Amino acid sequence: MVPVDVVRSWQADGYVILPGFLSTDELRPAVEELGLLFPSAEGFHDATDPRAERFLGDEFAGIDTFPFASTAVSLLAVHPRILGLAEALLNDNDVRISSAEAWAKYTGACDYDQDLHRDYLNHTLLVPSTAPGFRQVEMFVFLSDVPEELGPPHLLSRRHTSQIPAVPNWFLQPGRRGEGRFDDASGSPHLYAAEVSGAGPAGTVIAFETGTFHRGTQLTAPRGARYSMHLGFRPPGLQWGLRTGWAAQGFERRWVDFVHHATPRQLQAFGFPPPGHPYWTEETLAGTKLRYPQLDLAPWHPTDPAATR
Repeated sequence: MVPVDVVRSWQADGYVILPGFLSTDELRPAVEELGLLFPSAEGFHDATDPRAERFLGDEFAGIDTFPFASTAVSLLAVHPRILGLAEALLNDNDVRISSAEAWAKYTGACDYDQDLHRDYLNHTLLVPSTAPGFRQVEMFVFLSDVPEELGPPHLLSRRHTSQIPAVPNWFLQPGRRGEGRFDDASGSPHLYAAEVSGAGPAGTVIAFETGTFHRGTQLTAPRGARYSMHLGFRPPGLQWGLRTGWAAQGFERRWVDFVHHATPRQLQAFGFPPPGHPYWTEETLAGTKLRYPQLDLAPWHPTDPAATR
């Protein structure tokens, strides 16, 4: 159950920081398999991991997209507590996951210091709305401790930005030059003075709206590394916020492995019809069994009591 004050804070500020929202035990399966996705801190900084070069020079090179090489990491993206939080914030018990990324950053790999910006340009075809039913929520999920020296995101309350129009989208730091109509090169020192750090321990979840100004910050800890997830959720009817088409990955072994281990609720977040939906017939159940032979289809079978609950 998500406390009412968490929802109120998210609505008022456009974000909420929840330190240690996921426990060590809840994180453990995914954390133990991070090596399938990324080098360890030692592997990167000592250049003993052949993947280390990939992360040099581009802040976004450390992103892996769903489905992940680790099924445990894939399952964490739709962990029951994550889904519960998204449902509470969006006030909808049938949310959809619109993006899922795992992200590794390493001290010295590149410049991670970003300008204040909103994410809406690549999360929706339109512009953010604060009206009930039309909000989208993004989440940073820390898979490792992220103190200030390991580059936590900084965020800006809507109290400081509610009157800012949809364009420009980036408010550049002093001395940086803009390249187009989405950039404001005035420096906006009053905005940077009001930002709040999202630093926190492993398991911290930062939930924010697509219209919330935020930015990544620099990693300064010697031989540092940080691991996180970046997730996006939307109401089912918000089709203009469909950032990722999951069917494009539907033939991949990683996707099949995820499906075989996922619950009906987790699969529903990706668009599976829920138990009791008219899509589920003898024909579609038989075909789904062939496609996903290890998936227990009992919850979706019309004769199963679970289908009517």
